[in-house]
Amino acid sequence: MTVRYPNSDRNAVDDVSFEVAPGSFTVLLGPSGCGKSTLLRTVNRLVIPNSGTVCVGSDDTAALDPVQLRRGIGYVIQAVGLFAHMTVAQNIAVVPELLGWDRSQIDRRVNELLDLVGLESARYRGRYPRELSGGEQQRVGVARAIAAQPGVLLMDEPFGAVDAIVRATLQDETVRIAHSLHTTILFVTHDVDEALRLADRIVVMRAGKVEQHDTPLHVLANPATPYVERLLDANDTIRRLSLMRASDAMASPISDADAGIPAEATLRDALNRLLNGAQRLAVVRGGEPVGSLSFEQVRAAIRKPQA
Repeated sequence: MTVRYPNSDRNAVDDVSFEVAPGSFTVLLGPSGCGKSTLLRTVNRLVIPNSGTVCVGSDDTAALDPVQLRRGIGYVIQAVGLFAHMTVAQNIAVVPELLGWDRSQIDRRVNELLDLVGLESARYRGRYPRELSGGEQQRVGVARAIAAQPGVLLMDEPFGAVDAIVRATLQDETVRIAHSLHTTILFVTHDVDEALRLADRIVVMRAGKVEQHDTPLHVLANPATPYVERLLDANDTIRRLSLMRASDAMASPISDADAGIPAEATLRDALNRLLNGAQRLAVVRGGEPVGSLSFEQVRAAIRKPQA
């Protein structure tokens, strides 16, 4: 697929082709101007490709009515775009109302979504956007985007305007929502740590082209090009530790471990515990020890090539 804007001397998206698995969280990563937002907007036909095909499921989007297409795809941007004259509940209800849902169904959905994004319904549904913090507005924006239960959610730098603490909370909420709803998410960011934290798969872009498309750990451990290596600072061991789980590195259980750590905890968490005095950690799943971790296991995991 290729996109070139009028009067431009180069393609904004240049012969790009990849698939996104249903229910997965895919991040488009790269610097400003690399084409990632343009690529994202081809999915809901806010940008029309000059060549190539964009499919949602088995449907070629070029054959669909753009209004109906957009009603079936959630869209969240950095600027949020809440309607200032509408309450929180009215903002969330926009697409369900357009789709003809009955009022009781819409009211239930608004309450469900406010709970899902961590906002108390009784407290927030009657408020206006001007009465919300930036982080609260972003939560409402996410709720509005998923109100009609879309199979696909597009997110374009959605947390770039909020502070670091709120951003981390919103990232965690987004992952939780994605897993609970099994929604396919395509997410744009220039922030490497955000991409590594959120993604099931990362698409690294440069000058309109895809440099690499793979899992976060594989991209970090096996960068395909010098550009990917520089962008991700692939020699940063702590980043790799943040993507690996205790269960990936554990040895056999032992009886004299100093403390327990969940099997799904990151090796970064495990290393922090070890640096704070533990000699060996019990790796626990379902309340039962399934392995053990020491500095040696963490070191070996980092040195092991990623297939």
